[in-house]
Amino acid sequence: MREIGNAHPRLPLTVPGQEDDPVRFLAWLIDAIPMVEHLGIREMKPDGERLTWRLDLTPSLNDKGTGFGGALTAQTTLLGWCWTTLWLRRHSLARDVVVAEASQRFMAPVTADYLLECEPEAENGPERLAEQLAQNGRGRIALRQRLWCGETLCMESRGDYAVLSGSRAENVLQSST
Repeated sequence: MREIGNAHPRLPLTVPGQEDDPVRFLAWLIDAIPMVEHLGIREMKPDGERLTWRLDLTPSLNDKGTGFGGALTAQTTLLGWCWTTLWLRRHSLARDVVVAEASQRFMAPVTADYLLECEPEAENGPERLAEQLAQNGRGRIALRQRLWCGETLCMESRGDYAVLSGSRAENVLQSST
């Protein structure tokens, strides 16, 4: 059982340049962040600079029988955190990641199981993050998430994710570059 104030052990890094096993990473994530078990994530698939999740709607239903905005917001925020963490792991970096800013725009109700996708907002975002990390030991990347219910775009989200310097860094706000 997790204890408040105690960091969860990191998942050991993979071979440099190798993708994490999505099933193994998701199992670790469920152990590290207890609420993840209840989000309805059926599948996690990295694909180049895009990370996608397939999710069941049932755990995130609201009183109207559609997707609860707060749950969907938590999912998009976590997806961005996972994108950044997995990118770091591919580059053999064990660093803390936090969301620094996030915003959402809801366009249509979520009425069925859905797909969430995450990718860098700027094409050169990953390269800029790598440069920031090399120069400053910390950095930020802007990511965009989209929620699709079939062919309908139901939600767009964006977030700035900060990669902190060193291990278990203390001052989150100093991570901006």
